[in-house]
Amino acid sequence: MDIELGIQNVARPVNFSTEESADSVGKAIAQAVANGETINLTDDKGRHIIVPAKALGYAIIGSETKHAVGFGAL
Repeated sequence: MDIELGIQNVARPVNFSTEESADSVGKAIAQAVANGETINLTDDKGRHIIVPAKALGYAIIGSETKHAVGFGAL
């Protein structure tokens, strides 16, 4: 699943993919924002993305990526 985090006062968003479900990512972000904690997520390569909740501008949680195979029209 693709995640995009917009950070306040930073021109470029943080983009990464994770194997976690949309619900678990959404709950982790909502809990961190509500409690003023840091957002701590892990991408599909095992790297940790840590963002202070007060610096978060927006979060886009995409659906699970399904890759098309072949050259035909979908």
